Amino acid sequence: MTSTRSPQQIADLVGQDMYARDRASQALGMQVVEIGPGRSVLRMAVRDDMVNGHAICHGGLMATLADSSFAFACNSYNELTVASGFSIDIVAPARLGDVLTARCQEVSKAGRTGVYDAELTNQRGERVAVFRGRSYTLKGKPVVEL
Repeated sequence: MTSTRSPQQIADLVGQDMYARDRASQALGMQVVEIGPGRSVLRMAVRDDMVNGHAICHGGLMATLADSSFAFACNSYNELTVASGFSIDIVAPARLGDVLTARCQEVSKAGRTGVYDAELTNQRGERVAVFRGRSYTLKGKPVVEL
């Protein structure tokens, strides 16, 4: 049966379902600020347990925020999609108390593969990292049953 839901309604349902099951993003205090077809915005505050020995946010946690944003963006069409790889360039440090925002946008989606870019900024709008994710969509597997 074909869904009568709009692409935005589908993205909202997928986002709610994914977040409810995403214990990693929840544990890190991430919030889904916005989701839409092929895009998402997630936010995370840098806590004391997220800083490394140089008193800056651990790069792996910055990558996790970007990767979560990527996951919400590429699954927003309700087609089960996984990462096939990603890269991240950290261009500035994030510090304790900073609030990081990851904005992810689809660059290309053709067949089962996609490319997504995310930018991480702090609460002052300063860029701290850029991320590129590559996705692979599994054939015929929805994220949620509509």
